[in-house]
Amino acid sequence: MLGQSISKNSLLLGVFAIVTTGVIAATYLSTQQRVLDNIRAAEERALLEVIPREQHSNSMLDDSLLIDDSELLGLRGPRSAYRARNENGDVIAVILPATARDGYTGDIDLIVGIYRDGNIAGVRVLSHRETPGLGDKVDYKKSRWVDGFIGRSLTDPDTAKWAVKKDGGIFDQFTGATITPRAVTEAVHRSLRYFASHRTALLNEEDHHE
Repeated sequence: MLGQSISKNSLLLGVFAIVTTGVIAATYLSTQQRVLDNIRAAEERALLEVIPREQHSNSMLDDSLLIDDSELLGLRGPRSAYRARNENGDVIAVILPATARDGYTGDIDLIVGIYRDGNIAGVRVLSHRETPGLGDKVDYKKSRWVDGFIGRSLTDPDTAKWAVKKDGGIFDQFTGATITPRAVTEAVHRSLRYFASHRTALLNEEDHHE
């Protein structure tokens, strides 16, 4: 009787352990998927702020390519660039990742949207550790300063003017803070240079001719 009781209890404990493990695993997988879905939604919102949904017909998150460039884009590892396409499948714009390594308190990660004609569609800073009330104005939640890049290109202004006003350029700096806007301005300019150098690959023009 004692042996049967022990066996029965062991069996019950085994079943309980299996069921508990299953519940925990199911909860983890469900939570993990929700986290991934939330990250994807946040990424998509950022992309759509640069290239609005009405301007393209594809899912940019599903039309990406890995880029690893430290010289012009300042990347510290591979990151995704995204393509926006029209109804005919032609790439109308590319959203490039970039990192300004010379921010006041460290790296400033951003994305730069560039239309196929080389004009800037928009810029968003994704992460930074700049000083609140000063350098953090590069963040769209704090100010619309980055909108000053919209419509600009490698030739508008020319290279000498692609700088903050304190350095002889056309872009505003912030009162009491020049390092942060200078770093972002230079990163955006370098992104344009990268686009110009890699235009064919970025626009997927190897098999498509204008």
